[in-house]
Amino acid sequence: MKPLRTISSFSAALAVVFGAAYGIGAAVGPGSPPAGPSGHGQAHSEAAESVDLTPAGLQVSQGGYTLGLETRSLAAGRPGILRLTVRDAHGQPVTAYATEHTKKLHLIVASRELTAYRHLHPTRAADGTWSTPVDLPAAGSYRVFADFRPAGAEEGLTLGADLTVTGRYTATAPPAPSATTTVDGYTVTLDGGLRAGAESDLTFTVTRGGRPVTALEPYLGAHGHLVALRAGDLAYLHVHPRDEATAGRTSGPDVSFAATTPSAGTYRLFLDFKAAGTVHTAAFTVRTAH
Repeated sequence: MKPLRTISSFSAALAVVFGAAYGIGAAVGPGSPPAGPSGHGQAHSEAAESVDLTPAGLQVSQGGYTLGLETRSLAAGRPGILRLTVRDAHGQPVTAYATEHTKKLHLIVASRELTAYRHLHPTRAADGTWSTPVDLPAAGSYRVFADFRPAGAEEGLTLGADLTVTGRYTATAPPAPSATTTVDGYTVTLDGGLRAGAESDLTFTVTRGGRPVTALEPYLGAHGHLVALRAGDLAYLHVHPRDEATAGRTSGPDVSFAATTPSAGTYRLFLDFKAAGTVHTAAFTVRTAH
């Protein structure tokens, strides 16, 4: 990730960059030329005009790497194991990864309705197969995102594949936009919004029982973590704050980001924060201003 700027002693900046085109094909051949940096590598404000706006997560193959989702379906409401393999241009499993934000691979699973969300860190076997337990709450179509950087590569990749969760399906819609949400007894308030084609400031404030939470703990090497998914095609960006968290250092209650959203639309923002030894995820629906 290329950092933007420090907003406060704790605040960090990120650029949320999505392309304007919807409906990009789900797969291109592993030998196809790279579509440009994605995931962490898209955060780049000093030279925004040169950033490739191709959305991350819409391709199963990119830059000579292919995501092989070995688990194609799971049952709703039942514990299961999700398995996947990343293969190189020769079809060989990738077994060497760079550490990005304390992990070799970040795995995001989200329902198409953007009402279910999981951020997982699977374990890799010697043969290159990644696996993790997962329990998904409702039947439907899900998208699996693998966010990683192969060893020796300058930029990270985010590859995506579809997962079916079986069971009785009931159509749902994301909650209406709101500036406040509650998770596990914590209240998180969002100050700011998204404007298509312009940079916007987003500040999340965490409170509990009406009091500011000033003991947010380091998580994945940072104090705040944001995933943004665009409704419709689930274009994805996964970034972290600029300031690396020092072990044992706490902060809060504010977590700030700078978000650049070139395309108009509806987005779901998933903020991960760690307090009292547990990771919590606050979700927001945000529509861009016209």
